[in-house]
Amino acid sequence: MEIYQIRAFVKVARLGNLTRAAEALSLTQPAVTAQVKALEQTLGVALFDRSGGRLVLAKAGEALLPTAEALLALGNQLKSEARALQGELQGVLDLGVPSEQPDFLRLGELASVVTQRLPLIELKMHVMPMAQLTEQLTTGRLAAALVVAARPPLGLQWTPLRSVHYRIALPHAHAEAMKRGGWRELAQLPWIDGPAGSHAQLLLRELFERHGLAPRVVMQNDDHAHLDALVRAGAGCALLREEVAMAGAAADDFIVWGTARSAAMLGFTLAPDRAGDPALVALASIMQMIWLRGPSG
Repeated sequence: MEIYQIRAFVKVARLGNLTRAAEALSLTQPAVTAQVKALEQTLGVALFDRSGGRLVLAKAGEALLPTAEALLALGNQLKSEARALQGELQGVLDLGVPSEQPDFLRLGELASVVTQRLPLIELKMHVMPMAQLTEQLTTGRLAAALVVAARPPLGLQWTPLRSVHYRIALPHAHAEAMKRGGWRELAQLPWIDGPAGSHAQLLLRELFERHGLAPRVVMQNDDHAHLDALVRAGAGCALLREEVAMAGAAADDFIVWGTARSAAMLGFTLAPDRAGDPALVALASIMQMIWLRGPSG
C-alpha cells in the first residue's frame, strides 16, 4: 500500500469523477484507475461500485475514506515537521572530498541545496587523499566524505553515486615511441602521480600491478583536478578521468593510449556510528537527490 494510491482513492472519492481526479493529480485517467485498483487489491475490498457505468463509493469505500484522509493528513504533517527540523539543524559539517574537478563532484549543486535546505549548517569541504579521507572518517574528524575507490572502503557506510573510469593519457612527444610499445615500455615513460594514498595513485598502481610492473614516477602532484594541464604541457603521462582524457584527445592536447581503463566508483561515505546524526541524515538525503538527477560531465 502506497501513499500515492491512497491519495488517488481520496481524490476520486471527493471529486466523484475519474477525469477530474486525474487532472487534479496531474496524471492520466488510466494511471489513476490503476492506482485505485492496486489499493483495492492490497486491502482486499472494493472501494467503488462500478455497476451501471457509474463510479460511486461502495460501503467499504465510505467506511475507509475518513481513515484514508487521516493518513494523508499525517503524511503532510510528517513532511511539515521534517522541514521544520531541517531548519533547526545547525552547526558545522566537515565533508571530505578527493582531488577532482568540482563539476564532476557536483560540489556547486551540493553547496546550493545545503544553503537552501539547511540554512544554519556551515558546510566545510576538505580535499584529501582517499587513505586520509577514510582514516578521518573512522576517527570521527570528518562527518562524511565523497570517495573515489575501486572497492567500497571497509568498515564504512557506503552509498554508490556513479561509476568512474580512468584512461592513460600520453604527451604527444611519446606517441611515436608507443605505437608498437606495450605495458613494459609504457611503464618506463615518465609518469605524473597523485599523492600517497590518493585514488589516483592507488588506481595507477593497480593498473600496472596487473602486468607485474610499476610506473616510473617523475612527479607527484597533489592537484589531480588539473593533471591534464601537466600532460598537455608534456611533463609526463597520467591516469585521467575518462571524460577529461577523451576531451583532451579530441582537442589534440595529448593522446589516449589503447583501450586500457581503470574502473572505480564515486561514493558517499559515513562512519556507521555517525549514520543516525540528523544533520548527516539530511546531508545524505540531499546527496541522493542531487545524484538522482543523473551524473554531470
